Amino acid sequence: MAKVRVAILGCGGMAGAHAQRFLANPDVEVVACCDVSEAIVEKFVNRWFSAANPKPAMFTDRAKMYRQVKPDAVSIITPHTLHFEHGMEALDAGCHVLMEKPMVTSVEDAYKLDAKVKAKKKVFVVGYNTPCTPEFNYLREQIRAKTFGRLELVSGWLSQNWLRATTGAWRQKPELSGGGQAYDSGAHLLNSLVWSVESNIAEVFAFIDNHGTPVDINSSINVRFENGVLASIVIGGNCPASSGRMHFIFDNGRADIDGWGGSWVELWKGDQKIKYPPIQGVSNTPNDNFVDAILGRAEPRTSTANGIIQSELMDAIYESARTGRPAKPKRRK
Repeated sequence: MAKVRVAILGCGGMAGAHAQRFLANPDVEVVACCDVSEAIVEKFVNRWFSAANPKPAMFTDRAKMYRQVKPDAVSIITPHTLHFEHGMEALDAGCHVLMEKPMVTSVEDAYKLDAKVKAKKKVFVVGYNTPCTPEFNYLREQIRAKTFGRLELVSGWLSQNWLRATTGAWRQKPELSGGGQAYDSGAHLLNSLVWSVESNIAEVFAFIDNHGTPVDINSSINVRFENGVLASIVIGGNCPASSGRMHFIFDNGRADIDGWGGSWVELWKGDQKIKYPPIQGVSNTPNDNFVDAILGRAEPRTSTANGIIQSELMDAIYESARTGRPAKPKRRK
């Protein structure tokens, strides 16, 4: 079987995780790497692909990379506000796309990208952790089946030393990040919420504390879904103890779960804890799911639909925080 020829666009810190995942996948050949300067790309290639033969071709010009290398797929790990432009270019170049979260930073861009993906008929995966874990897949199936009754409430929190770790970096520059901690690591928890509840959002009320920076550091978010589920999520970006969990509360049970990485789950049916939940499968990565979907071995665990609902949520969060009033998502009919 021919290997999937992948290009990596963006050679910053998170790109190293993508490089490691692709290197560990026998069905992948990384054929090109691209960033804004030769020094950045060369350093990245020398660090992660020193043993590769041949090494990935190095570029600072995206169009030239697509034209000369013609990759099958591209992993986009660039600043958030560039995702839309970079995704559209990659699709026009005939590539399948793995997009780091968040997919884009506006609802309008999310719908435009969705239309392009459908027109080009390419695999498009968003790099969220939890949909690729057996724990979250199991939980969503139980929500659908009403195994624990009707889902009524969801609460969750995420904490990270984000404020200090991103000082001086592009993540605290709104023109590149599109927002702060809620759009960055917080995106994993918020996607875990909307991916599991599977309902349109009716209304959002949010408070934000920027801690004197141009972007949100701490946020407290309340969500009402159209199916009646209520959710409360807090995202903390000024805490050295990094973690995150969620609690799904049903009318006949409860699920506590790792909302950031999906690495564990605890379940109660009625008032009895289930000692050994019947969960099967192994954790995957968005990269492996992306490759499997290209090769026809799996369905994509995420898609532009997930990017759309999270863009609707984020736009409503920022509108509510700005106005001090509840906000309704701007949704196309």
